[in-house]
Amino acid sequence: MKKILIPILIVSLTACNIDRSPYDSKESDVILADATGLKTITLGNYALLKGDADGGGFYNNLYRISEYGGDNIDISGTTTDSFFYYYNYKSIKNNARTNTIWNSGYKAIIGCNRVISKVTEGKDTETDQLIGENYFLRAYVYFSMVNVFGRPYNQGTGNPGVPLKLSDDVNDLPARATVGEIYNQVVNDLLKAEKLMTLDKNNIYASKEAAQALLSRVYLYMENNDKAIEYANKVINSGKYTLLSKAELPAYATKTPESNTETIFAFKYNKDGDYSDGWYTIGSMYATIQNVGWGEMYASSSYLDLINQNPQDARLKFISPKYSSPAVPVAYWVQKGTNSSGATTYSYQFQKTFQQNGNTYFTMNNINYQVQSEAAPNKTNYYFVNANGGKTYIYLDNDMDKRNGYPKFYVLKCSLQEGVPQLWSPVVIRLAEIYMNRAEAYSKKGNTASALADINIIRTRAGIPVYNSVPAGQTILDVVLQERRLEMAFEGHRRYDVFRNKLDLDRQYPGTHLSGNNAFYTVPYTHNRVVEYIPEQQIQIQPNLVQNPD
Repeated sequence: MKKILIPILIVSLTACNIDRSPYDSKESDVILADATGLKTITLGNYALLKGDADGGGFYNNLYRISEYGGDNIDISGTTTDSFFYYYNYKSIKNNARTNTIWNSGYKAIIGCNRVISKVTEGKDTETDQLIGENYFLRAYVYFSMVNVFGRPYNQGTGNPGVPLKLSDDVNDLPARATVGEIYNQVVNDLLKAEKLMTLDKNNIYASKEAAQALLSRVYLYMENNDKAIEYANKVINSGKYTLLSKAELPAYATKTPESNTETIFAFKYNKDGDYSDGWYTIGSMYATIQNVGWGEMYASSSYLDLINQNPQDARLKFISPKYSSPAVPVAYWVQKGTNSSGATTYSYQFQKTFQQNGNTYFTMNNINYQVQSEAAPNKTNYYFVNANGGKTYIYLDNDMDKRNGYPKFYVLKCSLQEGVPQLWSPVVIRLAEIYMNRAEAYSKKGNTASALADINIIRTRAGIPVYNSVPAGQTILDVVLQERRLEMAFEGHRRYDVFRNKLDLDRQYPGTHLSGNNAFYTVPYTHNRVVEYIPEQQIQIQPNLVQNPD
């Protein structure tokens, strides 16, 4: 691990800009003896994790690993940005974004260690609160990093995790601890944080309930289902949070964290100091809004197929198709094919439709195909009879703008806070997840009725039919994970949810992840690239770090 000096933060009272300058241990000890200094250093740890307006920092890069490596998005072209290696599972050892996660994470850990080791508990409730916040932040970083660099907990607690550093000595360079040791530390830190944090601060700071909420997730990942349920109950029964209504849900990202009754913990972003021009924010890749943003990454066809099962789903409003003008009616679908090299391809097909004798047709390869319909639960399905005599299911809509052949299904879940195009305060934990954590834990205990009850809370809020029983051909866990995907999409959960449940990631849909040689159509949960390489810069500095397998 790189030797790092802890930053002191000088916080302006008139703006949200934070200037960082290094200081030595002796100076920091003096600052920690003062209440204002303790607050300042704690704010500095938040700032390291939140990052900056130009895409730096911990969360901004962590998000790209967890979300881009899932199956909710497609990227419409190649890019020189190193996040592309997360998307196509072609990890490299000198990825600058991965190195930023490591550096920023351990800077924050050392900052938290400084507070935890130097400040005495029991002085007053405010001091204990701040110490507890540092325990929470340390746990959050370790939990995040062990999921990036270590295999899922249920694949073996003896697998290598990340270095467990509990001192503030920059010369203390421990080797990698095991996954189990890191998880144990995370749990202990969160239990300590839960005990110390008693003040009712708003949701841009850690709180007792935030520690309990994160514990519900951690225990779920550990498959300690009783504890996951216990801590989910603590949060739900606290009465401190409420789900947004169906009408409010599509506007989730537009609210500030403090005004959102569902958010348990978020990193607060402000237009002044955290935004710059908006081009390097997370939302910028998902949409071009008011001429701000790259808009090169879209909702995947597999996610769209899932959410379109219920056209009245309020969560569909997070997806904003970019229609071409003037409007042109089309039929579209995803077609499986083979390229000149014999590799399987998946591509979008768009065909203009026309009306004839009260029926809808389109022309393809000089043949007119009639669009037919059939009733399905909650909607009507459309299809045509293909050349093989089978049904090809299609969507009827207007034509869309495309980039390299990929239709622009913009994602609005990370944009438009306070109406600013690409401003967004990343939501780390929210109440809907806690219901989903509890549902998954119930499902793994065989308590189908309770699992369905929690799922139905989420489905009712989304405005879609509830389940009276488990659908034929599915297990209760299938149902839970499907609903979790719908609810938590584009929030940095999907990759972990798949692999920690020992499932293979299905990426058989259009996107440039299938470009080039040896593309990953399916990523097995046992594959070495389920984890990222330790940044080679860190191994050069600290040779006792053992690299993850190729």
